[in-house]
Amino acid sequence: MPQVSDLQVSLHDTDRQSLFVRRWRPEPNTQGAPIVLLHDSLGCVELWRNFPEALCQTTGREVIAYDRLGFGQSTGHPDRLTHTFIAEEAHQGFAALHRALKLEGFVVLGHSVGGCMAAGIAAHYDDCQALITLAAQAFVEERTLSGIRQARDTFALPGQIERLKKYHGDKARWVLDAWVETWLDPEFRGWALDDTLRWVGCPALALHGDQDEYGSPQQPERYAQLPQGPSRMVLLEGCGHVPHREQPDRVLDYITSLLGEQINVDDGEEQGTQ
Repeated sequence: MPQVSDLQVSLHDTDRQSLFVRRWRPEPNTQGAPIVLLHDSLGCVELWRNFPEALCQTTGREVIAYDRLGFGQSTGHPDRLTHTFIAEEAHQGFAALHRALKLEGFVVLGHSVGGCMAAGIAAHYDDCQALITLAAQAFVEERTLSGIRQARDTFALPGQIERLKKYHGDKARWVLDAWVETWLDPEFRGWALDDTLRWVGCPALALHGDQDEYGSPQQPERYAQLPQGPSRMVLLEGCGHVPHREQPDRVLDYITSLLGEQINVDDGEEQGTQ
């Protein structure tokens, strides 16, 4: 079983904001760079459930997950999200993690909007060895907005906000509003990740469900077409917006295959066709 440890990472040297971090370390030895997880719009470390442990055991790598500012067990966010919040994560929350843990080489894996942020991290950090996304968006489409509207209406029903309070405490309303209000703002409609993806030079793997209620297959297509490095998309049949929960074995197989190819490249062997 992996060794599990929790810690708090200061976001800045001059304030009291901190990020909650959990680490899973394989026994007896770690193989390869750690995998850093970025959660979705309503997510947190706890909502990854048993996926990080399974990922650690399957890959033999350390897995690191953190709650972004305003989420889970991290401190509250002082304001509303700006329309640049996706790009900012590479220079704020993740930058604090990278600095505090003294990372020297890592793999970044993000779910939904966490995948968008992961792409920004991969584009910015030269020591990012691979980018993996699960159900990530690359632009705003009507399917995305329709899914958010339906979720907003569901959370308006009696007792539904309590589902978020279980994981976010008194920050639950901010978490929900940050997601809904940002994405449904007409001024956010023009957001797209194209320019960021063109700067990704490491290998990229985009996993996406063919029944994803928040994004059509056109979303992962951009993750496969725009990066400079070798990139691939996989459309998972019969899968919705949470592939690592709905089809964990398939997701782990694709991830270990990608990371295995990276080990071969690092050892001087020829990489397979993407």
